Amino acid sequence: MTRTLEWKVGLFLSEEDGTTKARAVLDTGAATLTGRGSAHCNPQDVEVPAIGDELAASRAMSDLARQLMRVADRDLESVGAGPGGGRRRVDGGWADGTM
Repeated sequence: MTRTLEWKVGLFLSEEDGTTKARAVLDTGAATLTGRGSAHCNPQDVEVPAIGDELAASRAMSDLARQLMRVADRDLESVGAGPGGGRRRVDGGWADGTM
């Protein structure tokens, strides 16, 4: 079976008063998840907007990734493949009961 899907991620950034905020939105076509992140510039640091953008964006995408993993964990458990189904989570994947 071959499947091809396209999931779209939008990344939105805004900056105000030394704080950069980011919102990462994943649209799977069936569901939407939103991750959020922010970065604050220390008043003693040199202001480099690109660094705040990178930090806030990476934090928003990390938040989004954690949410997506929680959804996958729940879906796995619902089909008996989660921790209650005799398998345990290992480094972002699932190990069989022998590990």
